[in-house]
Amino acid sequence: MRYLIIPILLSFSLSASLLDFSYLGDAKKAYEAKEYTKAGELYSQVEGDEAKFNQADALYREKKYKEAIEAYESISDPKLEAKKLHNIGNSYAQMKKIDKAIESYEKALNIADDEDTKFNLELLKKKKKEQEKKKQDKNKDQKKKDDKEKDKDKKDQKQDDKNKSDQDKKDKQKSEEEKRKEQEKKDKEKSEEEKRKEQEKKDQAKKEEEKRKQQAQMAEQNKTQPPISNMEERKWQKMLNQKGVNTLMIPLNKGAKQNETNPW
Repeated sequence: MRYLIIPILLSFSLSASLLDFSYLGDAKKAYEAKEYTKAGELYSQVEGDEAKFNQADALYREKKYKEAIEAYESISDPKLEAKKLHNIGNSYAQMKKIDKAIESYEKALNIADDEDTKFNLELLKKKKKEQEKKKQDKNKDQKKKDDKEKDKDKKDQKQDDKNKSDQDKKDKQKSEEEKRKEQEKKDKEKSEEEKRKEQEKKDQAKKEEEKRKQQAQMAEQNKTQPPISNMEERKWQKMLNQKGVNTLMIPLNKGAKQNETNPW
């Protein structure tokens, strides 16, 4: 299985100083020992794009992809341009920035043909298609889910509307029933009140009729009964006084000559 990055350790010209050679030797040993932090620090002590390239490679090995990209981009040597772009593409791929990685690989291939770059490019394009397909499938699934939720919401809303309508009908029927009962109660009370008043009228008429009859009877009796004489009046008054019954009777024909035979 191929790796996304192939480390490139470059040789340097004989013009480098002895101190640079010392740094480079120690950096190479550290790199081979996988002491990438140490290797990167040693390469940073040496001037030149070759040292920057190897420093960037050490940063990549440390998985410091952002720092590695910055180090690669600081390289200006045209001879290293294709390899630089290849490794920048690798860094973006590790950061899962596939579009930027593809762009870097394509730029590298425009400069120089390379099998590893082609392989990585095709691999990422395939990966991108898979991601796009997954995204489309996910969007379709989400759309189905959303449509299903909308249908459910519509059904729920329809059921809620039906329940509300049914409840409104029940409430209306209940209200009308209560009004009907209330009206029946009022009508009943009114009818009973009318009956009571009618009965009172009848009772009053009956009383008046009885009173009228009594008055008529008394009048009839007065016509047939002889009047009481003054003498009889005094006898009744004397008898009532003896029994201790005081009356308001007063003699009739006051101031006139007493007639023992006159009625009172």
